[in-house]
Amino acid sequence: MTTATPATRHVTLRCQFCEAWNRVDSARFSDRPKCGACRKPMLLDRPVKLDDATFERTIADAELPVVVDFYADWCGPCKAMAPAVDELARELAGQVLLAKLDTDRSPVTGQAYGIRSIPTVVRFTRSGSACPLYSCAGRGSIVSASTGICTSSRYSDVIMKTRILGKASMKLV
Repeated sequence: MTTATPATRHVTLRCQFCEAWNRVDSARFSDRPKCGACRKPMLLDRPVKLDDATFERTIADAELPVVVDFYADWCGPCKAMAPAVDELARELAGQVLLAKLDTDRSPVTGQAYGIRSIPTVVRFTRSGSACPLYSCAGRGSIVSASTGICTSSRYSDVIMKTRILGKASMKLV
C-alpha cells in the first residue's frame, strides 16, 4: 500500500541578490532554498519584494495564492501593518506567498490594479481571481486575504479590471 503525497506547488521568484529566476517548491520554503545561480538563500520566511518588472511573472507562475501588500515607505499605516505581514509570511510559508510592492517605486502595477489607497492587500490566485481588501490595517484582514475570505462591502464599488498576465487572467472585483 502506498501513501499518496500532496501535489507539489511551485513559485517562480527572482533572486534578490543576483536577479536570476528560480522555481521553488513551496513545501521547501522553510528549508531556506538557495538561488541556483549565486547560491545565496531565497529568504522566503519574510515577504518577497516585487516591482513592476517581477510582478507579472511571479503572479502568473505561482501555483499557490500570492498575497500582495501594496505599500509606500512614507505611509504610517503601512509601517504599522508591516510587523503583521512579516509574522504571517513566517506562519503561512508554503501555503501562501506573501509579497510587498512599493507603489512609489513601481507605479505601473499599482495603477494597473486600481490601487488608490495604501496599505492595500490583494490576494491573487492562479485561477485568475483577485480579492482586494482596501485600507486594511490589521492581521485579521491579511489572514482573510490569505485564506480567500472576501468580506469587504467595497467590492461592489470597484470597477471590473482585467489584465492578461502570462497564463492567468487577473480580475479585480
